[in-house]
Amino acid sequence: MGEFMQASNVYMHLDFQTKEEALRHLSDNAISIPLADDSEAVLAAFHAREEEGATGMVEGFAIPHAKSDCIHTAGVCIQKFENPIADWGSLDGSPVKVAIALLIPDSQASTTHIKLLSKIAVMLMDEGFRDFIRSCEDAERIASEINARLAA
Repeated sequence: MGEFMQASNVYMHLDFQTKEEALRHLSDNAISIPLADDSEAVLAAFHAREEEGATGMVEGFAIPHAKSDCIHTAGVCIQKFENPIADWGSLDGSPVKVAIALLIPDSQASTTHIKLLSKIAVMLMDEGFRDFIRSCEDAERIASEINARLAA
């Protein structure tokens, strides 16, 4: 797998109160980094996925993902929140402190999407990885670690 994570896709010290604010931030930034052409369509794709079931995982992590034809390049973004977001709907009921978002072109929904989602899920099973993501303040190191693990 290629380089899906750039240091510019790491957003730290975000002060959002709701999942909606976090998803809006991801959607708006998908245009500027640039992974997509239409932030409203990206937001709608995030919402469609959230309606299927919460993307909040365990221990303060979430994996929101959007699949849309307005997304032209697959990518991964990370959001680290100053205050955990309580309304995400995590599997263990914990508020979300870190979101690892996947943005996937529709044409790659059954290939790249499945591979990325499965590799991110495996990463989140690793306590060392979770601790690293929670504590690291260096966007370059975060991007490098995720790309290395995606390539493995």
